[in-house]
Amino acid sequence: MSRPNILLITTDQQRFDTINALGNQHIYTPHLNWLVDQGITFTRCYADSPICMPSRATIMTGKHGYTTGLVGNNEDKKPMAEHHTLPGILTRNGYQTRAQGKMHFSPMRANYGFEHMELPMDYYRERNRNAQLGLPKAHGLGENEIEPVISTVDETDSLTYWTVKRSIDFLETRDDTRPFFLWTSFTKPHTPFDPCANYWNLYRDREVPDPIYGDWSQRLEDIPQGFLYPTYMLNNAYRLSLEQMRDVKRAYYACITQIDYSLGLLFARMREMGLLENTWIIFTSDHGDMMGDHHMGAKSVFLEGSAHIPLIIRPPHGSWEIHPMSGKKCDRISNLADIMPTILGIAGIEIPKDVDGINLISQVEKPTENRVFYGNCDNRYFAVIEEDYKYMWTPLGGGELLFNIKEDPYEQRNLINDSKEQDKLQAIRKRLIEFLEKQDIGLVKDGQLNPQAAPKGPEEVPKWPGFHSTVVPTDVLH
Repeated sequence: MSRPNILLITTDQQRFDTINALGNQHIYTPHLNWLVDQGITFTRCYADSPICMPSRATIMTGKHGYTTGLVGNNEDKKPMAEHHTLPGILTRNGYQTRAQGKMHFSPMRANYGFEHMELPMDYYRERNRNAQLGLPKAHGLGENEIEPVISTVDETDSLTYWTVKRSIDFLETRDDTRPFFLWTSFTKPHTPFDPCANYWNLYRDREVPDPIYGDWSQRLEDIPQGFLYPTYMLNNAYRLSLEQMRDVKRAYYACITQIDYSLGLLFARMREMGLLENTWIIFTSDHGDMMGDHHMGAKSVFLEGSAHIPLIIRPPHGSWEIHPMSGKKCDRISNLADIMPTILGIAGIEIPKDVDGINLISQVEKPTENRVFYGNCDNRYFAVIEEDYKYMWTPLGGGELLFNIKEDPYEQRNLINDSKEQDKLQAIRKRLIEFLEKQDIGLVKDGQLNPQAAPKGPEEVPKWPGFHSTVVPTDVLH
């Protein structure tokens, strides 16, 4: 029996609740719906360091950011140079491997096992050489600014379309004597939220969900200020009116729909080439976006909007067939470290013993009991998820949050001071203390959490709107 092909599709900054088939009736996602109908949805997937570089390194190595030391966008840390990589193992085992789209590696052009890579910078170089055809990102918004704007190029000149077009080109010109691993990596819906005009028009007058607030976040000043650091630094979510945030969400949804409709081109070509019958398709994102929930924007924190991400796995079968895994849902905790061992398991390749993740296909029928999730982002944000409870702590002021996310999925009721939850709080806090002691990063003193000073407000946090030219080589252009 021939080995299966594997298509990994990732988006950038797409939160968990942005798929119509999974309950969001305000968004158009027909092709993500198709994946949900045809495959397994892992409904509790989290990024253990919800920011770009650590998540991508985790996908590549099967190791958590806190294991490798890469817990932020640190160019100096290079875990993929020190550990086995997913494409490296696949290439050595006869797979043709291609990276198409944003990788956000360091150095930018390091292949880390891929036979061939095409990055967003290649798209921008191509567009800059043909400036008379129109320049993308000529609107001036930076890579972190959330104010909505319309793309300065048409759909077929966009980076989203280029990513799919070049992925299709690979499928049409590959060495078909070998199985392939293709990572199609979209830069959207990461900021700037600049959908093409035709997608903006889909949402311009549509109702979208309002931001969510809790008993701990009704007013900006009530929120433990340490949790607001990424928002204060990266964007203006805390300043925008309710109607402005609705426009932000409309633009965000439009970027997701643009990706989804482009995937229709990719899936159609795969069907025509007979590839759906022998290709596993995996869809996920590197992290989410707070979208104004609790007055926050961007990522880094372990609240649901930032750390909870979609994960869907479609096994090979014909587009008109029903597979035993079709439409299944798995509510066991999963994370991005599981991507590598899952893909290697699919390919029939031995999984390195030192990976942190597990083969998720085994979880569908025989799930691991009591899996505990730990998270560390930038050594500023920490989380433990155990069964139905999520505990979060930041050393910036020592803010604590505790939620029962089964009963309270949008984290509106902080249980820290609930007398009925004190035993759970003590137990889960102890788990974090033990985790931090192993991390040895100076945040535990005499067996207790050791907080630092928190910013008093946005005036004490440096601003980084994400100014990047399309001329200077970088892999953070969206």
